[in-house]
Amino acid sequence: MKKLIVTLAFILCQFSLSMAQSVTRTQHKAAVTTDVVTTGDMTIRKPDYICIATDGGKDKLIMDGTKFTLTMGGKQHTTDSRKNPQFATFHEVLLCIINGQPITAGEDMTVTTKDGKSIVNIMPAKKKRQLFTSFELVVDAKTSAFRTLRMNGRNGDYTYYEFK
Repeated sequence: MKKLIVTLAFILCQFSLSMAQSVTRTQHKAAVTTDVVTTGDMTIRKPDYICIATDGGKDKLIMDGTKFTLTMGGKQHTTDSRKNPQFATFHEVLLCIINGQPITAGEDMTVTTKDGKSIVNIMPAKKKRQLFTSFELVVDAKTSAFRTLRMNGRNGDYTYYEFK
């Protein structure tokens, strides 16, 4: 009985394990000469929760299971990876990173490893109207720690996160 309780406690700790990294977000708009730079933090909880909050929590990118919510500039965008192929691939990659599993290339994704970093490029095969045209995620190959995330928009706009 004692062994069962210890095992259950261990499992619960694994699911509620929370890790945090500080983050700097750079928002670039091609039509504006100065980028907007804010800071914040990223929280990760197993098995599939990530929250990147910047600007005092005003701007957030949240993955909660299959649901993605982006709040930026007072506007909120939501999608579900079960309905959105681009975010389905992004969701799979994030799950691999959170759970320490290898990331494998797919139909709309390339994975390159060099200088101790895994570089994941996600470009949707179907170019339908999306909020982002592509994602580039750089992860430490040994520790699975996030290093950078670049979400490319239309017309040269992008949002870039650097994690420390």
